[in-house]
Amino acid sequence: MNFGANTFIWRSPFSTEHDLDLIPKLKEMGFDLIEVAVEDPALIDLKVLKDALDKDAMGIVTCGTFGPGRNLSSLDMKERQAAKDYLIWMIDAAEYLGSLVVIGPMYSAVGKARLESKEDREKEWQYAVDGLKDMCAYAEKKGIKLAFEPLNRFETDLINVVEQGLKLIDDVGAENLGFHLDTFHMHLEEKDSVEAVKKAGKKVFHFHACENDRGVPGTGQVEWEGIFKVLNEIGYSGSVVIESFTPEVKSIARAVCIWREIAPDQDTIARDGLKFIKSFPGMA
Repeated sequence: MNFGANTFIWRSPFSTEHDLDLIPKLKEMGFDLIEVAVEDPALIDLKVLKDALDKDAMGIVTCGTFGPGRNLSSLDMKERQAAKDYLIWMIDAAEYLGSLVVIGPMYSAVGKARLESKEDREKEWQYAVDGLKDMCAYAEKKGIKLAFEPLNRFETDLINVVEQGLKLIDDVGAENLGFHLDTFHMHLEEKDSVEAVKKAGKKVFHFHACENDRGVPGTGQVEWEGIFKVLNEIGYSGSVVIESFTPEVKSIARAVCIWREIAPDQDTIARDGLKFIKSFPGMA
């Protein structure tokens, strides 16, 4: 396995003009890669980013963000096309930068959580399936995997648990489509997070190690021993990334409802979290 931290811990939106200092910072902390959350592609100069990664010999994972208007399963064709255009950019960027996977809740828009008619839900599901078929076919030509993230019920009404995700994978029928699992969301939605990881099995393409309150991993309620044990049991060899949000990044704090201090500071979340994760057998 290799270990990374998401740029959301410190900055939003990430730009190559202002935020490249995070790369040597994470390197110094002992991380293998930086997970760059791309909110606005216009803020990213891919050549500049690649040069900075190469300078510090850091890996990268490209993390998709799917806000309002960027919705692959929308009933609005313009929103679906916007999501496809964005995903094509992300896939091209992943290929150029050396990220083997594009991650995120790419099946819908974050924050779309409402009770809809059966007919509308069926339409949205099929739009998500059709859209992901197209995106997987494009990504396959580039040698890129797509890893979608189940979110909690307050952030999406489409995919909350692994069981739903397995149906999506089956319906899409693409070998390069799998899971981006996150322990924060799993803690809220799964009956048993360890069993959910086991059920996802070889379809786990990416993993977020996040505490139940978004604080420092190891200071909350997540059943870490079982989580790390099952990751080794299923033969997971991908990235384990710490993602968190703090009140210091106000735009994201509002979006994910972080109203109080959850850690001493941003660096502690990353540095102490990495030390905690690596303390488990098979996670060094």
